[in-house]
Amino acid sequence: MADQPRYDPLEAHPVYTQELMSDAPPRGTVARGELQLDGPFYTGKVSGQFVSELPEAALAGRTMAELLARGQERYTIFCSHCHGRVGGGSGGDPRYEQLVGMVVERGYPLPPTYHQDRLRQAPIGHFFDVMTNGLARMPPHAYLIPPGDRWAIAAYVRALQLSQFAPRALLAPPDLEKLGAQPAASRSQPPDMAATP
Repeated sequence: MADQPRYDPLEAHPVYTQELMSDAPPRGTVARGELQLDGPFYTGKVSGQFVSELPEAALAGRTMAELLARGQERYTIFCSHCHGRVGGGSGGDPRYEQLVGMVVERGYPLPPTYHQDRLRQAPIGHFFDVMTNGLARMPPHAYLIPPGDRWAIAAYVRALQLSQFAPRALLAPPDLEKLGAQPAASRSQPPDMAATP
């Protein structure tokens, strides 16, 4: 019994049609729990284009407030060490370059700030795709963060962007009082960074 014949997985074998010891699964086989029929939810794209709205499955069974709370929690865990608490980095107002995470403070290259025009105008599917597949120096995070949480983070990134560039018309009267009488010319500029959480 101690000395029995054994075969390696890719060793040739005359019985199998592919002449290998291990046979490939039949075409179309899907591992249990891995069937992904909702393309926009799992890829962030429709017909090769990034989605501009959250897929319905991202909100399944929760409110927008719950989604954003989950996004904030996951962002703090997985993103803030590079992007900082408010999404700082290069490519926008120079003040955002100082609002980065500890990894960047210790020498990792600056990520782009979420508050530059290019990323404020990017569809939400772009953020999901970058988390899924990575981009430039950012590695893919699909193996770490499930799709539902990636959508929660993408929604939270949109909330961060709005927190720095909210139109005056959307602000409540108490918030307008805190801002004071700000001139119309400076409305498109980010607020005083000292007031940023």
